Amino acid sequence: MQVLRIEAENIARLANVKAPTPKLGEALVAIRYVGLCGSDLNTFRGLNPLVELPRIPGHEISGIVEAVGPNTTGNIKPGQRVTIVPYTHCGQCSACLKGRFNACRYNKTLGVQQDGGLAEKIVVPVEKLIVNDTLDPRHLALVEPLSVGFHAVDRGSVTKEDTVVVIGCGMIGIGAVIGAVARGAKVIAIDVQASKAKFAKRLGASASIAAQSEDVAQRIDELTGGHGADVVIEAVGLPITFTQAIDFAGYAGRVVYVGYSKAPVAYETRFFNLKELDILGSRNATRADFEAVIAYLEQMKDEADALITRTFAFSDAEQALPFWVEHPDSLKVMIEVSS
Repeated sequence: MQVLRIEAENIARLANVKAPTPKLGEALVAIRYVGLCGSDLNTFRGLNPLVELPRIPGHEISGIVEAVGPNTTGNIKPGQRVTIVPYTHCGQCSACLKGRFNACRYNKTLGVQQDGGLAEKIVVPVEKLIVNDTLDPRHLALVEPLSVGFHAVDRGSVTKEDTVVVIGCGMIGIGAVIGAVARGAKVIAIDVQASKAKFAKRLGASASIAAQSEDVAQRIDELTGGHGADVVIEAVGLPITFTQAIDFAGYAGRVVYVGYSKAPVAYETRFFNLKELDILGSRNATRADFEAVIAYLEQMKDEADALITRTFAFSDAEQALPFWVEHPDSLKVMIEVSS
């Protein structure tokens, strides 16, 4: 079968490998669509410290169950349309023992610590499949990245009483915008790309700020009546946005970091205490987050196409990551593996 494999920095090639076979408790999934994530882009650019090359990328997946392993029981059947929860969990670390499997210490995400979904077929545990026969397959591939944003909203305990600042309007940030709006919060969206910030307003944000052309701190001060945000969700992962999240939060506010900085961050730690901030990390997403996003996309219907910048045929998959490098304002680049 064919796969797209990142061979080395800035080199991704189609290759032929042996097709996998499902074992007990596993399912063979024929891949329909795969969305490219920022982690895939960083792997391609040689900037992802979690990845060893060569690697098959892709963890934003939709597909069709083709077969289940011998003696596998349960509700998963051939022919079902599915998306995949791409994280593993050990069941024994401190996070797993608390039931927070998304934060497993030994997690191996598809396309990151193990080969991912940019292949004609993949084998995964049946427990990692979510069946959905109503969403278009291309929209099923949007569920995972939006779920990460929904999880950040949940970590921030966002309510309709809150003003939420979302820093970064890539796909995860857009998920945070959508998730916060769905809870009735007032959302202020920030991005260096004015087009992305503006798009967040289309999805329900009350205001957008183009970071390259506006004084962000001043605008937030104006929009919050000088109080600052009740919740700040950081979805970029740069030292400057990490410290800005503390600056933009109001007294007794909450800060949620869903991005992570690859470089050390220097803080004015006095604001942690003076503002009595709740500072939270957010990792991956839960099954409940996936289901909440699916419900949202079912209401959105064909309007969800606006989230997809460009779709490449699998035969042209080698062009997809270079395209994103050349067009950094792209929201979601997707590959149609099979029709």
